Amino acid sequence: MRPTTEPRGLPRGFSFTMGPMRIPKTPLDLLDLDLPRGEPWGYAFAQSLLKAPWAWRALRPTPGLLQLIRQDLEVLSLELEGRRKEYPLADLGERPPHPAEEGALAALLARDPEALVRVLQAHGPYPFALYRAFRFAGEVRPLGSYRLPREDELLGYEEQLKALRTNALRFLSGKPALHTLLYGARGTGKSTAAKSLLHLREARMVEVEPKALAHLENLLERLALLPHRFFLFLDDLSLDPKEEAFHHLKALLEGSLEGPPENVLLLATSNRRHLVRQTGENPLPGADPTAWDELQDTLALSERFGLVLTFPPFDKTLYLKAVAHHLGRSLTPEEEREALRFALQKGFSGRVARQFARSLL
Repeated sequence: MRPTTEPRGLPRGFSFTMGPMRIPKTPLDLLDLDLPRGEPWGYAFAQSLLKAPWAWRALRPTPGLLQLIRQDLEVLSLELEGRRKEYPLADLGERPPHPAEEGALAALLARDPEALVRVLQAHGPYPFALYRAFRFAGEVRPLGSYRLPREDELLGYEEQLKALRTNALRFLSGKPALHTLLYGARGTGKSTAAKSLLHLREARMVEVEPKALAHLENLLERLALLPHRFFLFLDDLSLDPKEEAFHHLKALLEGSLEGPPENVLLLATSNRRHLVRQTGENPLPGADPTAWDELQDTLALSERFGLVLTFPPFDKTLYLKAVAHHLGRSLTPEEEREALRFALQKGFSGRVARQFARSLL
């Protein structure tokens, strides 16, 4: 997997209710910010505008709000001029500026509220203006660096990956697309396949922790306001009707009056055993009606995903092929025997193949 780096200097968490605009006062205040190349004071003030308490309201501006923004721009432009004169500084950052930062700075220098509104409508407020990957645990935390799988990392699931990518491209182009469930054995690459969609241009992803499913409404309301399209990623989802998360997800997937907004597509992974009763068998005729109800609930939830992709376990041949793929060469007879011994306890899977290959590097 290759590292992908975006702007750093992130807060530990982010909530949508933000306090007063925070403006850097001294050069020391700039050191905690992730600034691009260029004059640091200007970009620091531009970032403050993307985080302004009225930034979300600016997506649907009213005359009064434009007046408020104009007043703030008048004050901030004078403060920026003062900081530049009092503390002249060269570059503090190394990355190129983001278009949202450039646009916000230009609007500030021109004292143009309409231009700033256009920037926010095109890129969204912070953190969505500057980042592509996020984690939601009741609050949104942008991921400044994350690891993307190589596009050729998964072996043996070419048809599943093709269907996943085709559906994702339809979604990103604004066409109708299907919420997607990837299910199968552990270690088969379901999560890797889902995360690989971040290779697609314009793709953005929010990974939702299971405990945060009860708080999705606030997240979805905000995402619906943004110009971007988001994959909502639910990893290792339990499809057990006895769990609270099950019912929140069932309501979200078209089981309630208010489903996901059109700019959000759900991607979920689950182990195959979660699609049937925990005993591994369907209820027998005459069994307790509750058992049948639970089975029907589970099936009803899985059926709400329009695209269901199965990731079956590896066999020995595919396992050895995957080891060779990760090594980039053929295996010697001795290495084949070692690879099979390595898999005795863990079984055949893409994950085990990758682990063994790393042990040889």
